[in-house]
Amino acid sequence: MNISSLNLVGLLAVGLLAGCALPAVGPDYHRPETRTAPLYRDASAEHPRSVSDRLASEWWRDFGDAELDRLVAEALKENQGLKAALARVEQARALTGEARSAFLPMVGAVGLATREQTSETTTNQFPHSLATTYRLPLTLSWELDLFGRVRRLSESARANYLATQELAEATRLSIAAETASAYFALAATDREERIVAETLALQKEMLTLVEARRDAGRASDLAVEQARLAVATSEVDLAGVANRRSTLKNGLAVLLGQAAPAFEVGERSQLTGALPQVPVGLPSELLQRRPDLAAAESGLKAANAKIGVAKAAFFPAISLTGSAGYASGEIDSLFKNDSRAWSIGPSVYLPFFQGGRNRANYRRSQAAYEEAVAGYRQAVLNAFREVQDALTASQRLAEQSDAIARAVANARRARELAEERYRAGGTSYLEVIDAQRTALAVERSAAAIAGQRWITRVTLIRALGGGWEQPTSM
Repeated sequence: MNISSLNLVGLLAVGLLAGCALPAVGPDYHRPETRTAPLYRDASAEHPRSVSDRLASEWWRDFGDAELDRLVAEALKENQGLKAALARVEQARALTGEARSAFLPMVGAVGLATREQTSETTTNQFPHSLATTYRLPLTLSWELDLFGRVRRLSESARANYLATQELAEATRLSIAAETASAYFALAATDREERIVAETLALQKEMLTLVEARRDAGRASDLAVEQARLAVATSEVDLAGVANRRSTLKNGLAVLLGQAAPAFEVGERSQLTGALPQVPVGLPSELLQRRPDLAAAESGLKAANAKIGVAKAAFFPAISLTGSAGYASGEIDSLFKNDSRAWSIGPSVYLPFFQGGRNRANYRRSQAAYEEAVAGYRQAVLNAFREVQDALTASQRLAEQSDAIARAVANARRARELAEERYRAGGTSYLEVIDAQRTALAVERSAAAIAGQRWITRVTLIRALGGGWEQPTSM
């Protein structure tokens, strides 16, 4: 290649690359407006606390339970759903690299050795010519991104990658929350099981007493059968609670990535200690930390970038192609200076007529963007609802907890009085059974409400994206 050819090629490349500075076609992304509220109702129902510096990713430590910390750590390490989500992140990362590679020329090398003979029965300047050719060229292909098609493709790929990252973080948050909820549900179920077992033991003692009174002629067979019925009913309840505990245990095993038949978890102690306090006046901006909303917005960015990709199809596509290498009829002279061969030149594709394909694709990309906008806004509305539901439930459950505590004390006292009256001969055993049944129902409700309060606090933390620390940036 002589100096003039080099200058020509250089000027051509510089002139074409200068066009790459043109703005990319298609709309630039702007976050759509959504309906928001400055504060949540029921957010100031509890005493404020100072916001800790702990990362939102470790929100479960606020419950101050070492066993819970261990279970969540194991779930985040072994859960198969999370591993699949992280694998999807790596796939999206690779696709982003593939999209970025379009900014650079594609260069390859091909080694060729051909032997050919021309036909003797056709008009040919060199009839019956037998020739061998050896070639070793480097090939180059480069799309010059004049109108931003490649830039928009890369922008879309990166947005999809960020969305996948956020979805993986949403999976991580979900697994931690489900593990904590299962843990607290197990603790509440264990407490309920203890209550039923204690009631059953008391009923068996009363059955022994009633049978003794009947043998002494001081109680009827009806009282004995009523006492036996109470014992059998409690045994049914105890078996039902045990079955529910087994289901919870098996669900926890799956969260921890373990086989249910081999997984065991000991009886949980009662739910004690203080719940993590909700600060006064939670602002709606806390939703910015939710990974599912961030993923929805990244998907919105990707859909917006695809409008630019579709719009770029209306403009000319310019590519720079070329090859340079050696060609020779003799292998010994392949790498001599006289065997050098090269070619270079731009190719321009002008989309004069596509049968409406480009316009239809452009309209489709616009409609896909509008769909993504509606999905994003719906996700925001659902997020507000989830947070408000959890806040309201927290407030109402706190009120229920206070009331049920009084009901438990009254029911226990009524049961004790009924049992004392029966022993003294002042009432029938039916009154004892009714008092025991009422006390059992109230105590089981108290256990369920206590567990639900802890689970609802986990639900609130999950709805807020992992806590209530203020986001540091938009």
